[in-house]
Amino acid sequence: MKEIIKDIIVNFQTNNLKKSYKRQLELPVNTGIIVTVIGVRRSGKTFLLYETIKNLLEKNVPKNQILYLNFEDERLNLQQSDLDLILQAFMELFPQNNLAECYFFFDEIQNVTGWEKFVRRVFDTVSTNIFVTGSNSKLLSTEIATELRGRTISYTLYPLNFQEFLSFHNVEPIYYGTKQKIEIISLFDKFLQYGGFPEIYNLEINLKIRKLQDYFNSIIYKDLIERYNISNPTILKFFIKKILEQVTKPLSVNKIHNDIKSIGYKISNNVLYEYLDYIQATFTALVINKFDFSEIKQIKSEKKAYSIDNGILTALDYSFSENKGKLLENLIALEILKQDKEITYFKNNVECDFIMKEKNNYLPVQVSYSIQNAETKQRELKGLIAACVYLQTKKGIIVTYNEEANEIINEINISIIPAYKFILNKLIL
Repeated sequence: MKEIIKDIIVNFQTNNLKKSYKRQLELPVNTGIIVTVIGVRRSGKTFLLYETIKNLLEKNVPKNQILYLNFEDERLNLQQSDLDLILQAFMELFPQNNLAECYFFFDEIQNVTGWEKFVRRVFDTVSTNIFVTGSNSKLLSTEIATELRGRTISYTLYPLNFQEFLSFHNVEPIYYGTKQKIEIISLFDKFLQYGGFPEIYNLEINLKIRKLQDYFNSIIYKDLIERYNISNPTILKFFIKKILEQVTKPLSVNKIHNDIKSIGYKISNNVLYEYLDYIQATFTALVINKFDFSEIKQIKSEKKAYSIDNGILTALDYSFSENKGKLLENLIALEILKQDKEITYFKNNVECDFIMKEKNNYLPVQVSYSIQNAETKQRELKGLIAACVYLQTKKGIIVTYNEEANEIINEINISIIPAYKFILNKLIL
């Protein structure tokens, strides 16, 4: 095994790094603590490590002082007892290195049970320059909370946000002027339908769909079925598809449980709730709570689930591509989360899609593809105003596809704003 590890290390040393694009997230170096990156499979974690390595090389760090290992490499079938072979192989290849000055990049290390004890030992006795990535927030956070408490700083990397998507297409996020506006709206249409996974941004539509389906299947089999030893993958896949069908609606595990029973499968509600935990941990879907001033009540509240990426919705069921309203709401939920805003939804007698919170500021947000229909507009305003009154705020937003206006109702300033502007304006509360 040590010789295999040496081959992998030498390949990294002798080959050029793959081309990567800058993301808005830039990892800090020389912090004296372990840098951890979590996120859904194929969100760009590996390329974020490559960007960090490039930055080190530009600062004249010798490449032989950088160790990069991707634990998804099928040659690395490692057990916890094998992990020390990594250090042995690296030291034998580069005996001149002062290990304290070396940088260690462990990509998808969650694949090795007991990895956290190894990383802690490296941190305590070898080098503090450690970078770790993983596709399972729960596995990483659990180990970090026990073995690595106080030694880490953690970041979440999502698929591209819209501004990054524009950057990948070499388009500035400036929507003033007819030409720029047309270009941005054209790219927004693609982003709305096919999402922001970095590797598919410029593929043909058929290839996009195939890649997205492959991503989804990899998440199902590698991150869920294999990781959690799921005994009935058919039920799991049915459960996930039902969750994604309910995007924009309150999530009812009980209803899905009844649907599963109606087609002849036997499974307990408790198992489905376990599946929901796994689905959240692997970023297959993102779940938000119903708003309440009591955090305990909020945690126990009815949930809403959103897909990690619009492209997954389109790839799984092409009818989603025709449901622009669902796609738009899913997209806005993602963009809010990508900007590290706290998000819930409001429901009393009426509903408001999102409540954004930053510090002690609240901003109610409705999402409607179009409010040209008077009945639709009235419904959206009713929910938005109810949320503003409840939160005692004088500002609310309705996000549309491309409609824009400003109204004052009951002393509440209501901005009706196109989605691309809402996103590019950085969602300032």
